[in-house]
This record gives sequence, structure tokens and C-alpha cells, in this order.
Amino acid sequence: MDFSLPDDHPSLPGHFPGRPLVPGVVLLERVVEAIEAAHGPQRALRLPQVKFLQPLLPGEVASIELEGQPPRWRFRVLRATTLLASGEIVAMDAQAVA
Repeated sequence: MDFSLPDDHPSLPGHFPGRPLVPGVVLLERVVEAIEAAHGPQRALRLPQVKFLQPLLPGEVASIELEGQPPRWRFRVLRATTLLASGEIVAMDAQAVA
């Protein structure tokens, strides 16, 4: 899944004035969207491991790579061949959420 954020995305003005960067939470939101596109809606997720290595600037195209099957996925967010973020997402079962 490829994505980019336009210069006028609402998350950018406060992150950071004068040199906006795509917030890490927006990258993670796109990872969750990729998981849900492939495996359907997920009730609750946890992130036992996430590393942000390089920034993504508005207008730059990034791609998401997923490995694994429910309930556990490893992800990588890349700009071309540059690793921006990586980590693990785990779907929690209904009993853990209650």
C-alpha cells in the first residue's frame, strides 16, 4: 500500500512549524489501514515494538510492507528503499479487551 500526505493535512501545522514532518501516529494509522484492508476490521490492537528511523515529509510517497497473519503482523514503512519505521502489531482477543 502506497500513500502520501498533502501539505495541507491537518496533522502538519503543529508537527513542526517551519519544517513539517508526518507524525508517527499518522504512519501507524496507515499501517492499521493496510492490515484492515487485508484482514478486515480489528477490534483492538497493541504495538509491542515500534521504531521510527527516518522522517517522512509531506508529499513524499511511502509504502507499507506487512508480514504475518492474524493476530500478529510485522510491518515496515519505506520511502523507496529507505526504512522509515518498523515494528509489530498484535490483535488483542475479545477477552483481553473486556
